[in-house]
Amino acid sequence: MERRDGEIPTKRSNLSDGGGSEDRLSALPDDLLLQILLKLVDTAVAARTSVLSSRWRRLWTLLPKLWFYPGTEPLAIRAALESHEAAALRDLDITLLDATPESVAGWLPIAARRLPGHLKLVNIFEPDESDGQAREIVAFLLPCFQNATSIHLELGYLGMALHPLGVFARLTDLNLTCVELHGPCMLGEAVSSPRCPSLQRLIVHGARGLGNFTIHSHSLKRLMLRNVHGLEQLTVIAPALLSLSVICCFHSTTTMNQPVATISSPQLLSLIWVDAYDPRFTQLGEMENLQRLSTYPFFVYGHNDSHKVVNSYTMKLLSHFKLIQTLNFKLLYPLEITNHEYLMEDITRLPNIVVMNLHIEPKAHSFGTSLFHLLSMCTGVRKLTITLDCKTSHPVQTVCSAGCVCDQTPNWKTEELTLNCLKRLNLSNWGATDHEAALVKRLLEWATVLQTMTVTFDRSVAGSKAKEFCQMLQIFSRPEICMRGPHFV
Repeated sequence: MERRDGEIPTKRSNLSDGGGSEDRLSALPDDLLLQILLKLVDTAVAARTSVLSSRWRRLWTLLPKLWFYPGTEPLAIRAALESHEAAALRDLDITLLDATPESVAGWLPIAARRLPGHLKLVNIFEPDESDGQAREIVAFLLPCFQNATSIHLELGYLGMALHPLGVFARLTDLNLTCVELHGPCMLGEAVSSPRCPSLQRLIVHGARGLGNFTIHSHSLKRLMLRNVHGLEQLTVIAPALLSLSVICCFHSTTTMNQPVATISSPQLLSLIWVDAYDPRFTQLGEMENLQRLSTYPFFVYGHNDSHKVVNSYTMKLLSHFKLIQTLNFKLLYPLEITNHEYLMEDITRLPNIVVMNLHIEPKAHSFGTSLFHLLSMCTGVRKLTITLDCKTSHPVQTVCSAGCVCDQTPNWKTEELTLNCLKRLNLSNWGATDHEAALVKRLLEWATVLQTMTVTFDRSVAGSKAKEFCQMLQIFSRPEICMRGPHFV
């Protein structure tokens, strides 16, 4: 146990046999002792065990992982890296508090030379609101990690510049979160195949200073760009890419220039495009192997042009495809819809959809009309999952106010619809309301070849109410339909 004065007592009577002449702990093999050291608070504490005896003096330098938490001085990190046996190091995990570029630059080049494994660097930035002044924008230089396999940088918008030389020969995984990028080397140059020949996964989240991102990679399989502030031009040439996510990058741009994107990834399987889309400026190329598409939420009601603009992005993106194996789609209701325009009529056609994962955030409104309209556009769907977002669907009330406009066009209650391909229906997070029961009854009538229906409820729904709801569904159902769920008898 560590004393209050910071020194570790050398007495070992609790480890010895009889008179204390035998040190049983030190007699353990190195592998086991290293596992003990890894359980300590951080590397600084592990290093202090060197005072125990000559047996322990260099033991901590064989640790496969070094980890430092907020409060560790940069000089201590540097000293630990210089003292450590480089051949043993596999992981470096450092969390800093309000770091400066100078403090990071003092030890990072040593880590780059010695680390053959994983680097995780997190800087917790706590702005001082008392002086009202922005932090001075300066940057540290990220050196080339020739042997690192994974780099995760979460910098709290600490400025970072990329070294223009060197090859990240073994790097497969790069995650840049809350980074302020500075030139002259562009991020795209650093992560393309000539300098990152093994890169397979790249995540850029909350980046600044990346107006133009161009990557040419033969190895990249997964790319996520999220909240890249001010992105104006995106070029992705990645023949092996399987998954691409572009989320809130272009739509948030403050410039007057039209964002331009060119994507060439013929092997792509999954596309998440929750962003501005205009086919005149966004070229997606051939995506014949695409299996899954996720889009912006669709606003069912709107009160300004911004809702219509966002909806137009979704419809233009969907029109690019003739066939979608799996579509992830969301219908979003505002809490108050009085004097709002009904926007579902803007959906005039949909591509052929095999599987639809539909999320609905109804804010306690009736959603039968919007669901009916959507399904009438994709009658060939074979599997349908309808998930209700009950975090906002049933926050206070389970039904909207009397006379609400959400159900003034109840065509779904009377008009016929044939879903003669639908075989599997999953209802998730439902609230067991009367409106939902009436809607499920209609779904069972429309789905003439349905084989399986699975129902689960939001955890706020009492078990007795869920069972009563399921008993009602069994009355509506046909004998050939298999009803599944924890509340079916």
